[in-house]
Amino acid sequence: MSEDTNGQYTLFELRVDPEIGPPPHIHHREDEAFYIQEGELEFHLGDRTVIATPGTFLYSPKGHLHHFKNITNQRAKMLVWCIPAGIEKYFAEVGVPVDDPESPSRPATPEAINRVLAAAPKYGIEFIV
Repeated sequence: MSEDTNGQYTLFELRVDPEIGPPPHIHHREDEAFYIQEGELEFHLGDRTVIATPGTFLYSPKGHLHHFKNITNQRAKMLVWCIPAGIEKYFAEVGVPVDDPESPSRPATPEAINRVLAAAPKYGIEFIV
């Protein structure tokens, strides 16, 4: 949380189920870095495509178009740093609490997609859809 790092960064663990990933987007406020812990993810960073496996570290500076997807049939897990902090407030606003983080992701509903898209500009996020 922002409060824990004096607003310097946010660090969170992201679990990505098979065939899941965000659409292409740009963060206009923060840099992002990704460290793959488990699984395999296909990252698109600008014009570059990287198949990221455990131990891979990737960086996407603010203003940089990027997206990723789990291209396997196994859950992937990664650490994500956002610098500076603040984007965690976006995820808290648009996310849905889960009882068990090990359970599979719920399918995105039209309402959830609308909530994500509507809140994005407030946090400097631009989806390219």
